[in-house]
Amino acid sequence: MHIEEKPPFDTPFEWIGGEPRIQLLVDRFYDLMDLEPSYLELRQAHGPELENARERLFMFLCGWLGGPDYYIEKHGHPRLRMRHKPFPIGIKERDQWVACMEQAMGETGVPEDLRTRLKASFFQTADWMRNKDGA
Repeated sequence: MHIEEKPPFDTPFEWIGGEPRIQLLVDRFYDLMDLEPSYLELRQAHGPELENARERLFMFLCGWLGGPDYYIEKHGHPRLRMRHKPFPIGIKERDQWVACMEQAMGETGVPEDLRTRLKASFFQTADWMRNKDGA
């Protein structure tokens, strides 16, 4: 019988290092969108400024990872599909989002075991957000 090993922390929020590390991750994620040509479609989908997106992703990730529910306190239920419906999200945008987040997690030192778990969850969520056919 295989016994699954308990993660080293009670929540992914604690494991990642709390708010400072989430802010670092979010900032690197959005900086990469501006820097890397391979994320062009993803960057274009975000419009001319990223400050609002940075703030919302930070607040969302804090709660989603088991920390303070800043997003819900300020905006209510995330309703991710509804809130993303105005933005065309296909396979290309999904894949760029996941790749950009994977790169940001690697560059900001997210522990590999946690990174693997988060990447799978991010992929499922990003795939669920798709609202256009094809690439």
